[in-house]
Amino acid sequence: MFTSDGKPSDDDPREHGPRLGDERTTLVEALRRGRLTLELKCAGLDAEAMARRCVEPSTMSLLGLVRHLAEMERATFRVMMAGQDAPRLYCSATDRDGDFDGALADPQLVAQAWEAWRAEVAFATRFVTEAPSLDITADDPLNQHGSGGGSMSLREVLVGMIEEYSRHMGHVDLLRERIDGRLGQ
Repeated sequence: MFTSDGKPSDDDPREHGPRLGDERTTLVEALRRGRLTLELKCAGLDAEAMARRCVEPSTMSLLGLVRHLAEMERATFRVMMAGQDAPRLYCSATDRDGDFDGALADPQLVAQAWEAWRAEVAFATRFVTEAPSLDITADDPLNQHGSGGGSMSLREVLVGMIEEYSRHMGHVDLLRERIDGRLGQ
């Protein structure tokens, strides 16, 4: 949310979630706020601004981050936790940075990226809601999710995704400020 004084505004949708919840509620709410922050900080930008690489020589852009986070949501919840055989969205063995490299200033690519991200978030939300407990586990033999090469609980996965969004929101702040000078909460 963008404010002139840097303080939270009354209409900030991140400020009205559950408080004093149990462990699952707390983790889910923290992840919801991270996801919502991404949407808020990208709001109102056209394809050119979304694809702008503002910190050369980095290939990072807001569009690249949306694509990257869609890829992370998919790999974590759909592939690892649910065990689905789903192909990567943007990256491949020959282009490990396809999420960023393919982030071009094309309105259709921007729309597709948001559609993919929202689909993966919806899948993850349903998966977590339907999970019998945070103690369910999945195997991460290649340590692609920070397990050390072993099993991960849903609890650890949620904390990892919260960290992923938190890490990238700093990037989003810097990119957005460079694009149009807007500072976000």
